[in-house]
Amino acid sequence: MEQNLQSRSLVKATIISAVIAIIALVLFILPAEYNIDPTGIGKKLGLTVFNNQAVIVQTQKPETSSSEVMQDSVVVTVPARRGIEYKLAMKQYQKVSYEWSTNEGQLYVDLHGEPKGDTTGYFESYTIATVDKMKGSFTAPFEGSHGWYWKNKSDKAIDVQLTFSGQYTIEGIK
Repeated sequence: MEQNLQSRSLVKATIISAVIAIIALVLFILPAEYNIDPTGIGKKLGLTVFNNQAVIVQTQKPETSSSEVMQDSVVVTVPARRGIEYKLAMKQYQKVSYEWSTNEGQLYVDLHGEPKGDTTGYFESYTIATVDKMKGSFTAPFEGSHGWYWKNKSDKAIDVQLTFSGQYTIEGIK
């Protein structure tokens, strides 16, 4: 009888531990580590700011040659009080058309490029603004990494829906 009682206590303790672990995972670990916050509690507790990476939802075509025109769309989440870059590798004179908008609020944006192999930190800005949407195109003046730097000055994360087409290879978040 005593062994049966100990077995039930052990099973009960195991179940309680598993439930507590699942609650901790959903409420604390997922928001802090992966910016996944199904309950919204992680955001309220400020845990999503620990995740410095953006959330990316992306559909990318299979590898294509650099002369082929591609089209892609991504959702990038810019964390509160942080900045991130989303980049494309492009050869000189390749062109990209783009359009992006936010779910709420304005972002500081610097659309720029960095020459391939440069170690000096040089970059060339094509557009600098603080807006909630932008549409345009650019032609890469040199081979290298070209794309957007967004800075979120607000206290909440802002989603950016970015659609682009042209000749490039996706580098993604930098």
